[in-house]
Amino acid sequence: MSCRPSDISLFKKKTLLSAEFWEDHFQCRYPNSSKTRYNTKYTKECTANERLTRENMAFEKQLQFVSDAVLALAVALQDMHRRHHRAGLCPNMVPTKGSDLLRYLRNVSFMGLSGAEFHFDSNGDGPARYNIIHFKQVTPGNYQWVHVGEYVEGELRLNMDDIQFKIGHRQPHESVCSLPCQVGQAKTYVEGESCCWHCFNCTQYQIRHPTEETQCVQCPLGAVPDPHHVHCLQIAEVFLRAESPWAIGAMSFSATGIMVTLFVGGVFLHFNETPVVKAAGRELSYVLLTGILFCYLMTFALVLRPSDVVCGIQRFGAGFCFTVVYAALLTKTNRISRIFNAGKRTAKRPNFITPRSQLIICLGLISVQVLVNVIWMLVSPPRAIHHYPTREDNLLVCSSYVDASYMIAFGYPIVLIVVCTVYAVLTRNIPEAFNESKHIGFTMYTTCVIWLAFVPLYFGTGNHMPLRITSMSVTISLSASVTLACLFSPKVNIL
Repeated sequence: MSCRPSDISLFKKKTLLSAEFWEDHFQCRYPNSSKTRYNTKYTKECTANERLTRENMAFEKQLQFVSDAVLALAVALQDMHRRHHRAGLCPNMVPTKGSDLLRYLRNVSFMGLSGAEFHFDSNGDGPARYNIIHFKQVTPGNYQWVHVGEYVEGELRLNMDDIQFKIGHRQPHESVCSLPCQVGQAKTYVEGESCCWHCFNCTQYQIRHPTEETQCVQCPLGAVPDPHHVHCLQIAEVFLRAESPWAIGAMSFSATGIMVTLFVGGVFLHFNETPVVKAAGRELSYVLLTGILFCYLMTFALVLRPSDVVCGIQRFGAGFCFTVVYAALLTKTNRISRIFNAGKRTAKRPNFITPRSQLIICLGLISVQVLVNVIWMLVSPPRAIHHYPTREDNLLVCSSYVDASYMIAFGYPIVLIVVCTVYAVLTRNIPEAFNESKHIGFTMYTTCVIWLAFVPLYFGTGNHMPLRITSMSVTISLSASVTLACLFSPKVNIL
């Protein structure tokens, strides 16, 4: 066998490098080594008894895999040789059959350099043993590889206390494309991706869809999302409650008016046959007192919780009570006007001024309002509805309050009030002895002022339903009180 000069040169270099390693490690002069600028400082000769051990040398741990591979082949050959029960070279192993050797190789078992048993598994793989090392900063500016665990035969042993991803912080970094969305947030997937998404907040009045994680849904009217935008919460119904200060004040005022009205009615009944009661027109006075009583009772209907029946009562009663009052007043003023106008032309008494005629005229005027209410209820039945002026409101009201159709109920009474006021103006100059017309005039002037104040207040409080209903109740009761005070207090005082 011949060697090329380049092979000899490479051999010398390797030998020289090995000698330099030996000299540097044991601090001695390698026998017969060439002088270099490094080994001239060593005075003692190497004895060839120096040994590389675990005490003076840190071995590369990966060498065990090379050692295990060599030993596995050696053990397999040894087991094959022992089978033939011969010393020395076995003729049956010259040459060795690869299939036979593979069979022995698969069944080897020995203690390797790592101190653990080496063997092949059923797949022909070596034992799965791995050291897990972690490169970390142990002190500021100092980084080291640290043994933190091992994987042996399918079992992972990991010391989490030795693992850190930043000095002073043991929490590992999260390795995900997208973090889970927070409660109440929906997802928008990145185009072409199924594991990456962006999270977005549902709007002020939306919640996350119960089943679709990519959608937000709007809460229905009368409901708002909970703080986490997961469920829709019903907004409490708002209506004029009987226990509220608004309702208590209105009912107290009406209750006082009812007691006064009953007292006046009792006085009139007690003095029913006196000239004062007869001169005032007993029949129309009782109709007037009945209308005033209805006005006060209307407050208790207005403060009830809205329902279809309650809304029907309110719709019918609000206009009807006024109609009874002002139909009686119109009949009175018309009678006075006709009597004094006829007196200027002739001594003959005008027609339809008897008590019976007066009642028929008054009932005829009242029947117009009844007809209007009946037609109105047939065309548009009264209903209690939920009204939502804003997304934060949930008003339980009668439908007539929402579209202001309640003014239909007041339309006819307003016409009566205007005509009564006109008659009061026309009869203002009648003889002083017949002073009831002046009382009627003062009643109508005051009533007009009250209603002129009520209309803007009613339409200006559309979103404050308790205030709107209270204002209507107080206006009705106040109009009744003005009529009661101006027309009946002088007569009660006389009686």
